[in-house]
Parts: sequence; structure tokens; C-alpha cells
Amino acid sequence: MIKNDKDILTIGELAEVSGIRQTTLKYYTELGILPFSQAGERLTRKYKKEEALERLKEIKKLKEKRLTIKEIVDHFNKSTKEK
Repeated sequence: MIKNDKDILTIGELAEVSGIRQTTLKYYTELGILPFSQAGERLTRKYKKEEALERLKEIKKLKEKRLTIKEIVDHFNKSTKEK
């Protein structure tokens, strides 16, 4: 549930909070492993702060396990289909 504007981040704000470059976040979004919640003005993607940070933690854990980006995408696709 969105409580206020602080709960929604632009990609720049998410990059700043997470320490992950905007280009990487865009790449994850394009792959479908970092879903955005809405498109704002000028098609700026907006992310739910807590959901995005949790997803980025999960991606980091999978990368630490040496999964390839394809395996990470497959992991999230499988998770989505199971819901």
C-alpha cells in the first residue's frame, strides 16, 4: 500500500537509495525482473520503494550465487507463474 510520495521513487531516486546505477536499473526493468508500479510524466518510471528494494536484494543474492542474468530472469518468471 502506498502511504505517501516518499514511498514512490523515480529511477534516479532508486539508484541513489540502492547504490545501483540507473543504467543497471533500466536494464533490470527491461528484462522484467524489476517491475515498476506506474509511468509518470514523460514516461518516467516510478517504483514502489519497499518492493523495489526487496527485489534488488533478491537479485543481489542470486548474483552472489553466481547465477547468470538469464537464470535470474528464469527464476523470476518461474516465481511469477507459480503465483
